[in-house]
Amino acid sequence: MGKTWSPTSWQGFPAAQQPDWPDQADLDRALKQITSYPPLVFAGEARRLTTSLGHVAAGNAFLLQAGDCAESFEEFSAVDIREKLRVILQMAVVLTYSLGVPVVKVGRIAGQFAKPRSSPFEQVGDLMLPSFRGHIVNDATATQAARTPNPDRLVQAYHQSASTLNLLRAFTKGGFADLHRVHQWTQEFVTSSPEGERYEQLAEEIDRALRFMRACGVNTESTSTLHEVDVYTSHEALLLGYEQALTRQDSLTGSWYDCSAHMLWIGERTRQLDGAHVEFLRGVGNPIGCKVGPEASPEFVLEICEALNPNRIPGRLTLISRMGANKVEDSLRPLLRAARDAGHPIVWACDPMHGNTFTSQGGRKTRHFDDVCAEIAGFIRAHHAEQTWPGGIHVELTGNNVTECLGGADEILDEHLGDRYETVCDPRLNGRQSLDLAFRVAELMRAAGVA
Repeated sequence: MGKTWSPTSWQGFPAAQQPDWPDQADLDRALKQITSYPPLVFAGEARRLTTSLGHVAAGNAFLLQAGDCAESFEEFSAVDIREKLRVILQMAVVLTYSLGVPVVKVGRIAGQFAKPRSSPFEQVGDLMLPSFRGHIVNDATATQAARTPNPDRLVQAYHQSASTLNLLRAFTKGGFADLHRVHQWTQEFVTSSPEGERYEQLAEEIDRALRFMRACGVNTESTSTLHEVDVYTSHEALLLGYEQALTRQDSLTGSWYDCSAHMLWIGERTRQLDGAHVEFLRGVGNPIGCKVGPEASPEFVLEICEALNPNRIPGRLTLISRMGANKVEDSLRPLLRAARDAGHPIVWACDPMHGNTFTSQGGRKTRHFDDVCAEIAGFIRAHHAEQTWPGGIHVELTGNNVTECLGGADEILDEHLGDRYETVCDPRLNGRQSLDLAFRVAELMRAAGVA
């Protein structure tokens, strides 16, 4: 890995998972257009997130990173954004109240469009077509024209991200997240469920706590933290040309920031130490994540820490384990031990989704809610054994009442998956399952004695 860095230095390294764009001049035109646009986020916001994640690394906060598997151009509305945000806020309230620490809220939103694929092509009937790589690249329709990568989609992704961010800022700063309105956050499809009843009980306890604060002379109406929240954005930094186009030099510090999102992460398929993704992200000032699977060795973890966070800045690096429920405890413990003994200030988060994906009897990709909970339980046990902090969870969810993951309070069965299977890529938890997961996480943390 070279010692010098620039926003273009990644181009001298092998870049995995890049689309085969048919016309380089057309791609250059689209990227030049994006380069001329304003940044989507600002360097100061990214620095604040790093500070907050530093508290997570120290064991004084918890990370909730959640949102869509892959955002869609077709299902894009204010209602979709609001309901997704509502679920994240509901989960955060449960976790904050139950764990007694601040919850850092990071959405897989406003940029999570691209998806890595196991193969560049797939067989669809009699056709061999380019794989669907997310709406930022091509369309899922099974035709050659739809699957051909189109650079104009990069520009469309920028505009949709900007609109989503605008609405998120309005909701989080405009009263929607006010704790005094906590009862109003309960969605219609949650009110009749067991999780809804548990949430209502928790909401009543929060109301009593607010009344107690007022009785003690605390002016809760003028306390901004009770009315506003910070929700940061994140996505997998997969398309490096797009990320480069949104990289800006901060006028205050002179450092470079990828202004496409507050936080970027490297996936399991692109975390090569001599690859372009590690080279690009090592040079930007944003907080960075890296997925870590069951094949990762302690030596790799130490090398990726040195590559992405050589100065050991707390909150700079989040390692997101995705091991599978049956492997997480044994696979994770040596990694935790190595990083702890080397003194790296890592945020450890658990992705309980990707290691537990399978094909249902009906042929649909799915996950079982019990497996998701089991992986989180193993993640927490591993940390408890190594005396480290299980810093957070990283989950794919939606605010819509979909039937994509099996199990949960509604006991979604194989025959139910086709009812409302709406994802453009991987299966997501629905609103009820997500809220139930927050309660389960809190219970598991308390049972392990870490909260």
